[in-house]
Amino acid sequence: MSSPATVWSYRTLIVNLAQRELKSRYKKSFLGWAWSLINPATTLAIYSVVFGVFFGSEAPVAGNGRTTAFALYLFCGLVTWNFFSGTVNTSISSFTTSGPLLTRTYFPPECPVVAGMATVAIQACLELLILIGFLVAVANISWTVVFVLPVFLLLACFAFGIGLVLGLGNIRYRDVNYLVGIGMQVVFYLTPIVYSLDNPSVAEHTAVVKFLKLNPMTTFVNAMRRSLWELVPPTAVEWAVMSAWATVSLVGGWMIFSRFAPRVIEEL
Repeated sequence: MSSPATVWSYRTLIVNLAQRELKSRYKKSFLGWAWSLINPATTLAIYSVVFGVFFGSEAPVAGNGRTTAFALYLFCGLVTWNFFSGTVNTSISSFTTSGPLLTRTYFPPECPVVAGMATVAIQACLELLILIGFLVAVANISWTVVFVLPVFLLLACFAFGIGLVLGLGNIRYRDVNYLVGIGMQVVFYLTPIVYSLDNPSVAEHTAVVKFLKLNPMTTFVNAMRRSLWELVPPTAVEWAVMSAWATVSLVGGWMIFSRFAPRVIEEL
């Protein structure tokens, strides 16, 4: 089993793999890195129009007591979701594309997945900086922004563990990649991103709300919105839930990956 210390000793390789991924991502693209901002901006605009205008979704009043911009409220949730989905999807593809390299030389098979997650983290930081810029512009910012980093770290551990297991499964059964795409769409709408659990039309369905709260991503999104939108710290219960999910996912995923990765690498 590759320990975190062993993986850390290959940090130079991880950096090189991450740099290779970043360079190849927008190779021969005229707009280059601009696409990393255009894609989430387009998604935000579409959801804002569809759910904010056509479906009349409303955002709860922000922490400053006056801002109700649905687009910013939505952005807080999308930044969190994009980091999660990006980490899981990149973990799957990173392990697959590094197959030829893994079969030629030895290094911990977790390294490509860590490198892939690093590229997603850079993208998330760019989106987060833009979001914070808008929040500063509307005077909805507070010291609670410091909680964004620990929330992201716990979310990274949670998504990383899931990505490790799914990456293994995708080598044996390529259907996994397609099933993950479908599953992500389902989980997205089961997470209060384009709507709020406090919305009267949602809150009146008590059983539905209880079910949605069982979704781990609900806690992560709510914690992020508390820090950036409501300007209050996440609750002790939310910290406990996020820490539990992150620990179970990371430890469990790493153990499963370390046990079966040597066999699966032979099939790459």
